[in-house]
Amino acid sequence: MDDKTLRFSSLDHMKDVQVYFIQVWISIKPTISLQRRVSRNNHCKRYLPYKMIAVQPQPKKTPVAEYLQTSQDTPTSLTRYLLEVAKQNKDMGDMVALINGIQFACKKIASLVGKAGVTDLMGIYQQGIVNVHGEEQKKLDVLSNEVLKNALKYSGKMAVIASEEEDVPIMVEESYSGNYVVVFDPLDGSSNLDAGLPTGTIFGVFQQQFSCLIHDYEESIDNMELACLQNTLQPGRRLIAAGYCIYSSSTMLVLSLGNGLHCFTLDTEVGEFVLTRANIQIPQRGNIYSFNESNFYQWDKGVQDYIERLKKGNNQTNCRYSARYVGSMVADVHRTILYGGIFGYPADKKNVSGKLRLVYECAPMAYLVEQAGGKATTGIENILDLTPKDIHERKPLILGSPADIEEFLQVYGMSRVDREDMHMWDNLSSL
Repeated sequence: MDDKTLRFSSLDHMKDVQVYFIQVWISIKPTISLQRRVSRNNHCKRYLPYKMIAVQPQPKKTPVAEYLQTSQDTPTSLTRYLLEVAKQNKDMGDMVALINGIQFACKKIASLVGKAGVTDLMGIYQQGIVNVHGEEQKKLDVLSNEVLKNALKYSGKMAVIASEEEDVPIMVEESYSGNYVVVFDPLDGSSNLDAGLPTGTIFGVFQQQFSCLIHDYEESIDNMELACLQNTLQPGRRLIAAGYCIYSSSTMLVLSLGNGLHCFTLDTEVGEFVLTRANIQIPQRGNIYSFNESNFYQWDKGVQDYIERLKKGNNQTNCRYSARYVGSMVADVHRTILYGGIFGYPADKKNVSGKLRLVYECAPMAYLVEQAGGKATTGIENILDLTPKDIHERKPLILGSPADIEEFLQVYGMSRVDREDMHMWDNLSSL
């Protein structure tokens, strides 16, 4: 038997169909019954003793979330999605237990937030007691931190945990230890709780770089703490997963495992997160800006110039932008991802290095925005390229639609050049 293959690309109804011609020799009857006229490029015609078999091409692989959303009659749960991802990527089996721990914690925190008004969970945890940042802790800040710590610890996959509410990273004892490092802000926007406004949880997942089991350093706790600290001081480019959970009119878990950005909404009737948006893409440009304008006169001139352009319509689109600012980073970034536009918390005269924390706020959000096709910057550098020097290090953050970020960088860069030129002339004139 002799096999040959031809492609009929000139015929519309035969596009992308492979046709196999199998030569068959029959001793009883002549091959006339198998003869077929074959035309190729309309200039090569002959009779061949071939039998034609049409075979459909192999379909392109569809991303797991997109496939599940379009192919299932019933909603796809987050657990099902994780199992499908693990099935396609054998090295991500442990990630299923880890994310399952996080989703359980998010359900518990959502319940606590929803009942805060009737269970006396509003207000300050202890009057006069502040966290490492000098901020008064809300009751739900403390509770949410404990819920997440325990859920991660008992997943059995954790090596180190770092939280906004903890002074230093937390090492997981050997009996529960694994190879992942998780950094998180347990309840972003907690100052909004008493007003019933949206809040959220932010998290990022790294691979452990240095072993720091407790028995490794029994003689020297300082060395142990140093090794664990190094695990948490990784640039955002090394994130292998990140997400946020927003507690609002509904509870949504927005997640990326490095394969696009997907949204799961909590179905309270069955107690499961179900896939509601697969492969989210941020619009190329939006018409909303989200900055705390009470700091306007504390910003650099470049930021002021950019915001003025948006307000007056003197920008690249010649259209005025709308201002939207909740004061909860999770809520403002979530809206920016879905509707497009730009979110920013730049440095100011009070917070000269920025306000938001690089490790567990800026880097995870920048990772998620890039997974959706957006960009994130300090105004000078890409957020994901920065290596933290301290677990609670602060940085400016500007993120959003790629066209909006490019325009911001252009305006901000022009302002920086002007300032540097003025500084140079001032130095020269003083000589």
